[in-house]
Amino acid sequence: MRHFFRWMFLSGAAGVVVFVAWLLFVWPPPSWWRSHWPRETAFQAIRARQERTAGDAPSRRYRPVQRDSISDWIAKAAVAGEDDAFYQHHGIDWRSLRDALGYRRGEFSWSDDRDRTELRRALGGTTGRHNKLRGASTITQQLAKNLYLSPSRNPLRKVKEAVLAYRLEWALGKQRILELYLNVAEFGPHLWGVEAASQLYFGRPAARVSMDQAALLVATLPHPLTSNPSLRPGRTIWRQQLILRRLRGEAVVVPREEAETVTLVAPTADSTGVVARDSGAAPPKDSAAAPTPKPDTAAARPPVPPPPPR
Repeated sequence: MRHFFRWMFLSGAAGVVVFVAWLLFVWPPPSWWRSHWPRETAFQAIRARQERTAGDAPSRRYRPVQRDSISDWIAKAAVAGEDDAFYQHHGIDWRSLRDALGYRRGEFSWSDDRDRTELRRALGGTTGRHNKLRGASTITQQLAKNLYLSPSRNPLRKVKEAVLAYRLEWALGKQRILELYLNVAEFGPHLWGVEAASQLYFGRPAARVSMDQAALLVATLPHPLTSNPSLRPGRTIWRQQLILRRLRGEAVVVPREEAETVTLVAPTADSTGVVARDSGAAPPKDSAAAPTPKPDTAAARPPVPPPPPR
């Protein structure tokens, strides 16, 4: 019997070691991205496999550029639309996660009975909050998923994503994380990064994108394959208006959405950057949404603010 318990203990310990190793091991390590660009991200590899499975020849528009070759409007729009607490958190936005769970108390302490009771209540209701929980991902978490992981909704994958988010924050810092994210995010079928997207949708480099165009690009991020500036743009335009209002200082909430996983479709773009007519379903109604602005072709750049404190 003693040998049996010893065997059980060693097996459990080995299992813990294997799990921790799986949790921590990624290649290349996060510090590699301080001075290197991804040749192919995990998400890009997944899309290439989907294309081969569908019988299409894999193709990819992808051209990473330095931060000074990206309009400041794009960076501002990304923070406003995807992660408004980007410069305050350290990889995980606990405030948004708390709201997504439905936790109603302002603070939490394991020593407080009321906090523990409220946490149990919130965790018990996660079944009906999957969409909100998936939409609580930060820019750092999205970068971790794009670089290393898959769109799987497995809880263990989400745990590894959280660990990677902290490691990326520690290894890279905010400006490099944002630079990488804008260069590897998916903006349409076969379309990766703001430079390729700006060239395709607007016929200009990312450095010369205006505020309206930057908001339109960022509005594409949650659903690049089903609604973008050249394919059923109604949903994207609706989201663009909310982002523009945030950029202009209005206290509106831009709802977060989890990235989609759908069959690939071929994009079509007007070289003038004019958005095609929406042939799909109407976007969600927002009685406070601003009217669609006239196309903004200016290449103005906003003043560059000092980098926020880490």
